[in-house]
Amino acid sequence: MKISFKNFEKRLLALSCCSLFLFYSCGTSKKIVAPVSETKNVTDKPPQVDREFRAAWVASVANINWPSKPGLSTADQQKEAIVLLDLLKKNNFNAVIFQVRPQADAFYKSNIEPWSVFLTGKQGKAPNPYYDPLQFWIDAAHDRGLELHVWLNPYRAHHTTGKVISDQSIVKKRPDLVVKLKDGQYWMDPSNKGTQDHASAVVKDIVKRYDVDGVHFDDYFYPYESYNGGADFPDDVSWTAYQKTGGKLSRGDWRRQNVNQFVERIYKEIKAEKKYVKFGLSPFGIWKPGYPASVQGMDQFEKLYADAKLWLNKGWIDYFMPQLYWTIKSPAQSFPVLLRWWADENTMNRHLWPGMNISLGGDDRNVDEIVNQIMITRGMLPNSPGAAHWSIAGLVKHEKLLKGIADGPYKKQALVPATSWLDDKAPVSPDVKTELKQGQWKISWSHIDAKDVFRWVVYYKYGNVWKSVILNRNDRFLIKTAVEGGIKLSKIAVTAVDRTGNESVKITVLL
Repeated sequence: MKISFKNFEKRLLALSCCSLFLFYSCGTSKKIVAPVSETKNVTDKPPQVDREFRAAWVASVANINWPSKPGLSTADQQKEAIVLLDLLKKNNFNAVIFQVRPQADAFYKSNIEPWSVFLTGKQGKAPNPYYDPLQFWIDAAHDRGLELHVWLNPYRAHHTTGKVISDQSIVKKRPDLVVKLKDGQYWMDPSNKGTQDHASAVVKDIVKRYDVDGVHFDDYFYPYESYNGGADFPDDVSWTAYQKTGGKLSRGDWRRQNVNQFVERIYKEIKAEKKYVKFGLSPFGIWKPGYPASVQGMDQFEKLYADAKLWLNKGWIDYFMPQLYWTIKSPAQSFPVLLRWWADENTMNRHLWPGMNISLGGDDRNVDEIVNQIMITRGMLPNSPGAAHWSIAGLVKHEKLLKGIADGPYKKQALVPATSWLDDKAPVSPDVKTELKQGQWKISWSHIDAKDVFRWVVYYKYGNVWKSVILNRNDRFLIKTAVEGGIKLSKIAVTAVDRTGNESVKITVLL
């Protein structure tokens, strides 16, 4: 077995900490129990903390979710963002999927594309007073223990709500890359190498310059046919050029090949820049009608030219989030029937976290529907449960729905499931100290490589009951009462969790 020197150093240091450190508080020494995973005689181990991906989409196109309207002041934009992020943190979500590129424009400082009209009201105009919205969202999310995934539309060049097409728009700067659809939108031609190079440059720029946890594409590849009045996608120029080079594929296969090559390329380029950054996709929930047999509906394979099954089979993604926006009892598009089919296609054992539609309303029926979908997902995918909720507006508008989720399946905190194929090396255990003052224990910790830590978990035991709390990257202490309900706090353990979900060895402190 090959053991890296860096990993050996981490393990050696962790074991050294166990052997050499004694903690003192109020004149009383505190025993350090050997790392739980290596203790033969200790049966009273802290339980594993729950693991589940819990995310909400925040859409910026047409000001669906944020900001509430274009041209808000910087202070008001930031205030609205904090309200949304605080809502997620309070209700034990652990990730946000934030749309930063709605129509080949940017919610961040970019030298490739202009500032978004949905941000300031005018494409190309920066916020005033100046700030970088993406950086703000990243910092605010991480300070709340939330992952931040940037959501990009790879091919849309201009949305119908995007107002005037500015001189900075790709529609005018690179007319060779775009076509106009009958509903007024402009779309970049996925078969054009210039389109693929441009979108690739945007993704690489974000991953290189920003501390994001994931890159996310949704279901917009070739556009839905309704966007073009039912007519075929207008790519005659590139199709004719392909044929002239001797291309033999059918038009449909040629379109799918373009998208397939692009998806694989993006995955590899993200990993070459920062391996730990996850790449996720949320395609339309049905691959083809008849898969499985009872399923009916739109055919993304033939209409969007998206072979989402192939991407999952090949492992060109780290998490797969089919938009299963139907109900459990829907005969032709049943949520559990479709989820089971996608699970069977997950041959590379990537994360499978379905998209759920929480925008149907907040009555008792829909509360039960979403809670039951979460529970079905847990039962069907016990090794890596999770879900993303479309959209955060449903959580904001429907108090009963939010309460049903928060008081039910999300009542306890959870870590994001580990992505072991990107990194399976746990961080070193933290150095823990305890101090008793006026009936309260102050539990504090430090770490030799704080940059390797994204979250902390503190385990504590009153009587025979272990509990835990997940804290964010900036936390360095926790106060617990020495006696709670007449029961004494007797043991604690603190662990470090890295960006890909690896948790350090638990070292139990006897109080």
